[in-house]
Amino acid sequence: MLLDSLAHCNSHRGCLVGVIFFILGLGTLLPWNFFMTASLYFQGRLNTTEWSNGTVVVRKEYYFNNWMTLLSQLPLLLFTLLNSFLYQRISEAVRIAGSLVFILLLFILTAVLVKVPMEEDRFFSVTMATIWFINSFGAVLQGSLFGLVGLLPQKYSAIFMSGQGLAGTFAAIAMLLAIASDADSESAALGYFITPCVGTLVTLFSYLLVLFANETVKVMRSIAERSSVENGKLNGHANGSVTGGSATDGGVAETEVDPDQDGNKQAFLSLEPEENQQTKASVIEVFKKIWVMAFCVTFVFTVTLSVFPAVTVDVKTSFPGKWERFFISVCCFLIFNINDWIGRTVTTLIQWPRKESRLFPALVVSRVVFIPLLMLCNVQSRSFLPVLFSHDAAFTAIMALFSLSSGYFVCLSMSYAPQLVEQKDAETAGALMTFFLALGLSIGAALSFPLRTLV
Repeated sequence: MLLDSLAHCNSHRGCLVGVIFFILGLGTLLPWNFFMTASLYFQGRLNTTEWSNGTVVVRKEYYFNNWMTLLSQLPLLLFTLLNSFLYQRISEAVRIAGSLVFILLLFILTAVLVKVPMEEDRFFSVTMATIWFINSFGAVLQGSLFGLVGLLPQKYSAIFMSGQGLAGTFAAIAMLLAIASDADSESAALGYFITPCVGTLVTLFSYLLVLFANETVKVMRSIAERSSVENGKLNGHANGSVTGGSATDGGVAETEVDPDQDGNKQAFLSLEPEENQQTKASVIEVFKKIWVMAFCVTFVFTVTLSVFPAVTVDVKTSFPGKWERFFISVCCFLIFNINDWIGRTVTTLIQWPRKESRLFPALVVSRVVFIPLLMLCNVQSRSFLPVLFSHDAAFTAIMALFSLSSGYFVCLSMSYAPQLVEQKDAETAGALMTFFLALGLSIGAALSFPLRTLV
């Protein structure tokens, strides 16, 4: 599907830009996915047991999945709010490359800690701090890249989000290989956490390619110029200029297309302040145009994060034995991430319902049915609700539809929003959508605590 979407590029160089943004999308969600998929490793180190009167007793319940989800998403919300400060005072290159460097260092720290014996409370505190900081840098990285990709045609936004969707599949496969290896648990965990170190390095190299390869930068500028003209014609205001800005009122660049030394017009992609700015619409005016898409992306992620992974990771297989080791990695994480990626990627071929359709928000709201369906699967331990879907096949089918609809509607919402505003306001729309994406993730993470208790 990715190859099909990239085939629509106008040139081989346009395809290169698509591949780079796919890798950048993958890199933005490596922190979240690798910590989430490793929940069994963390629970194994935290929820240790001891014998008391001939019975096994868990010494302390840390609720790792709930806290991991919450502390992963709150930084995204916080740093999205701080983007106005960061955009004005820290250059785009420093924000993106610097975030990737710190993410790499924190992944290396996590890998090193695999070999370091540590008391459970201290290990929990260090792990939660690592999760907070690595996702803080991930939030800066994601917000900066969403602003950049918002200047390009819709297909590049879909490719970028398709890369984000594949990050989870990448993590799930790495975990399966670790489980299937004959190595001891410590060595398997070490190999697992070395994998995102390599992935982050590749992502950093891809961004440096964009930053320093002159030919690639020229391609991006050319794409942005064509996008501006196309969007201008669609909105009835083609004016031959490309603008860039952030969600701030105080001014990130909105630069007209100027001839370069060769006489070719180029669109300036930098997010830095420039003089001779065009007048942008206010944040409120932009929000009035995209509020439906903002609601949709918030609601989709609220539903998704309220039960995944906090509830779904505790589902138990009905076929104990060797399969039990692989069950959560396959039926929870791999199934979710593959279908989420398919849902995101298929939007490069199909965009239904249309952005003006009332059916679109109605379908988004209908996803709330997945919350009780997943809570009624074989989640253990449970206190209140009965088990209605005990078979592995039922859980797998529900997870497949749950994740497919999540990826599809998120990608459509993020892609539609910039189309509802003029090109000069596209990045403001992208920044607003990133905020509401973060809001939905945070609300869903907070809801996971009471929903898990209700099971």
